[in-house]
Amino acid sequence: MTDVTTTLHVDLGERSYPIYIGAGLLAQQSLLRQHIQGQQVLVVTNATIAPLYLSQVMDSLHGLQAESLVLPDGEAYKTLDTVNLIFDQLLASRHNRTTTLIALGGGVIGDMTGFAAASYQRGVNFIQIPTTLLSQVDSSVGGKTGVNHSLGKNMIGAFYQPQCVLIDTDSLTTLPQRELSAGLAEVIKYGLLGDADFFTWQEQNIDQLLVLQQEQLAYAIYRSCQMKADIVAADEREKGCRALLNLGHTFGHAIETQQGYGNWLHGEAVAAGMVMAADLSWRLGWLDKSSVGRIVDLLRQAKLPVEAPEDMTEDDFMTHMAVDKKITDGRLRLVLMQHLGDALVTSDIAAPLLQQTLQAHRVN
Repeated sequence: MTDVTTTLHVDLGERSYPIYIGAGLLAQQSLLRQHIQGQQVLVVTNATIAPLYLSQVMDSLHGLQAESLVLPDGEAYKTLDTVNLIFDQLLASRHNRTTTLIALGGGVIGDMTGFAAASYQRGVNFIQIPTTLLSQVDSSVGGKTGVNHSLGKNMIGAFYQPQCVLIDTDSLTTLPQRELSAGLAEVIKYGLLGDADFFTWQEQNIDQLLVLQQEQLAYAIYRSCQMKADIVAADEREKGCRALLNLGHTFGHAIETQQGYGNWLHGEAVAAGMVMAADLSWRLGWLDKSSVGRIVDLLRQAKLPVEAPEDMTEDDFMTHMAVDKKITDGRLRLVLMQHLGDALVTSDIAAPLLQQTLQAHRVN
């Protein structure tokens, strides 16, 4: 990728931390070591990532009391039972409050490791090393940690910030095409919620992003992380503007829950959810029809779904959306768009219009 390391900062006072973005960062041992305060370290990864990058990370920890835990790969394992395996190893090896957990993998590993760090002995340090595009531009930044429940995605968790986020863009060279596209969904989200120029840039550079063109990919990651860092700094615990980051997610989480975690990748479900959010925004008289078309076209070019699953009914959506974290006082809140690059959170949604959106997207 690029030889230049870019550093962003998430400004949260005493909980502030850097985001490092660049190629070959896993080989820069000092970069990781400076954020480890004690002697004990547990690297948590999965069966897919371990053969690729675990030895390199462990080499950087030479001289420390470092060990690793390899978990099964997949969203289906993002559960309390799996997190308990992390606790088992921490306790069996007598890790104390100075230990550091390192999350090496995608969003599932990052979310579970962060949740374990937030909970073990009421809080120990952890570091994020995201290896998928989706985790690099979204889930590794901002301190949201947790697991899924059979009745709802990410319903059990905590806000807990890492010591740093280390994004080695070289890790994307081993990413399957489907996972790359899923990550692009979150990149596209940032343009839609707050930067129309970034969305236009994506339209102009989508082909280069799909083939991991160095300059374009580095910029997409940087701009996405920059936007998220600014939003998190302004609203760490999602009391206001941070909710904008959920564009497409209420619909998308319903898809993931109904279809079974992992059958639709998170980014795929968010892509379909953003189209539904765009459709509803148009029905409310906000987003113009041509903008909806541009959103659909870009998602298709990114090799992402633009329709809900055919076997999901309107009732299926409403059932799952009724337990979404964005329900407030019994009222569903959705992130919609007034214009490209101008999103808002609203509960003022006419039920018939929502029903029309659900019915228009291959829902029986």
